[in-house]
Amino acid sequence: MSPITLSRRQALAGGAIGSVAALLALAGCSTDSAESAGRLLTIPREDMGTFTRNFNPFSPNNAPMTAQAIYEPMLIFNAVRGDTVPWLAESWEAAEDGMSMTFHLREDVTWSDGNPLVAQDVVTTFDVQLKTLGGYDYLDTVTAEDDHTVVFTFSRAYSVALYELGQQLVTPDHVWSKIDDPAKDTNENPVGTGPFTEIANFQAQSFDLMPNPTYWQKDKVKIPGIRMLAFAGNDGANLAAINGDVDWAPQYMADIQTAYVDKDSEHRHYWFPGIGSTIQWTLNTTKAPFNDPAFRKAVSQVVDREAVCQTGMSGYASPVDPTGMGEGFADWKDPEALASPLCTYDVSAAEKALDEAGYTKGADGRRSNPDGSELSFSISVGSTSSDWLSVAQIIVQNLADVGITATVDSPDWSEVTSSLENGSFDTAVCWSSVGATPYTYYQSAMSVDKVKPVGEQTFENYHRFGDQEATELLGQFAATFDEDEQKEICKQIQARFLETWPVIPLFPGPEWGAYTDVNFTGWPTEEDAYASLSTRSTTTVLILTSLEPRA
Repeated sequence: MSPITLSRRQALAGGAIGSVAALLALAGCSTDSAESAGRLLTIPREDMGTFTRNFNPFSPNNAPMTAQAIYEPMLIFNAVRGDTVPWLAESWEAAEDGMSMTFHLREDVTWSDGNPLVAQDVVTTFDVQLKTLGGYDYLDTVTAEDDHTVVFTFSRAYSVALYELGQQLVTPDHVWSKIDDPAKDTNENPVGTGPFTEIANFQAQSFDLMPNPTYWQKDKVKIPGIRMLAFAGNDGANLAAINGDVDWAPQYMADIQTAYVDKDSEHRHYWFPGIGSTIQWTLNTTKAPFNDPAFRKAVSQVVDREAVCQTGMSGYASPVDPTGMGEGFADWKDPEALASPLCTYDVSAAEKALDEAGYTKGADGRRSNPDGSELSFSISVGSTSSDWLSVAQIIVQNLADVGITATVDSPDWSEVTSSLENGSFDTAVCWSSVGATPYTYYQSAMSVDKVKPVGEQTFENYHRFGDQEATELLGQFAATFDEDEQKEICKQIQARFLETWPVIPLFPGPEWGAYTDVNFTGWPTEEDAYASLSTRSTTTVLILTSLEPRA
């Protein structure tokens, strides 16, 4: 689900096809057919060399825009503004004891096949979700009280359920209740409530999404359709943007001002708010020396985060502070935690800490483990992520400066992700979880409930670390609806985060987004932040229902 989470496999860079026209020719499409429907909103996908016709919202490998244009949630959380937009649900309320939550669905929503949206759709959605992807361990029952009222009951008081339940993509009962194996079904002809549900012209490197004929906000669908283009890296996607072949550029682009904006500064713009998940150096704590908090803390001070952000990330990101939280959670940060030196580049302090922990230097200047064995390991990054590869190389050099041998391992992202999910990696530069409150980040980083054994697939807590004290504090956080009380508990959680240092945070992930308004207007901006410019966010549908062709 990348539930709100999640993740970025923002694997960028790689093989490029010279132009969109060439790409479409290879795909068997023609720009002429697109023009007959009017200019389609054209979007590159830089981490998919080819598309598979899979629009299953319960599949981790579904096609782009499945979760943004075809299926919709009951509510949308806008991390830029910190506000919530009612969507398929027009209202909701939590029980005073926190043991249940009720959503009231809109009565004017129909599926793209003409059937009405009803509460049973939500019931079936959660039934399928729990059978395929799991999650929601606090959920006891989901009941359709009437056609437009859904009641969720919990096994324990759970204040943060609103955003988790509310942002689940809703699927139709009359379709998904009849599918024998929802986890494997590719759902080639989806039935959704979203603004663009009709699949057209599907090819391995391109497909079109045309308007839902029964969309419940039909007056807001003003663009003729969406065209997705596949690229095996950001080089090709960036070239398409620079050439003006695509309208939206949601990928990393080095020196974007010169390479992209300056070529048409009247129409081209970018905006990278730091609201994405915290990008971190993740150490596999099931292995030595990564299971030693003293080692994790020492090497954290080895990392030059200024260089990571200025050189590795082209200045688009800023170093994270020791809370690990991003820019959207300033009110939650404890001043005492902010004063910690764990994210401060201090080679002398790091060397002293390594010496005291038994990771001493030999005559050759190289450090060894406390048992005398060789200290060396790899840092995994997907081969197409040119920015993160640069970040990893900086960390390798920083480690070399204190006598630690590390190498960058850069296979395809699919291989890196598989090693993260099964726990076979050493270390990796990767993403974290992020939600509407700090609870999601710290739960993913420290809750014992999120730890899976090596060999068992997991989609978070790749470092496989759990702390009982932190877990109990997280339980207290979730049990109260009083935000002031949550903030006090959050201070204790931050203290535990610093004490255990389960991961090494690097920088809040920028939410990439650039566009040209030559063909379409109505884009969000820093001044009108009704959404970020991400094409993979829950807020993306807000953009799809705001854009209109330039007059």
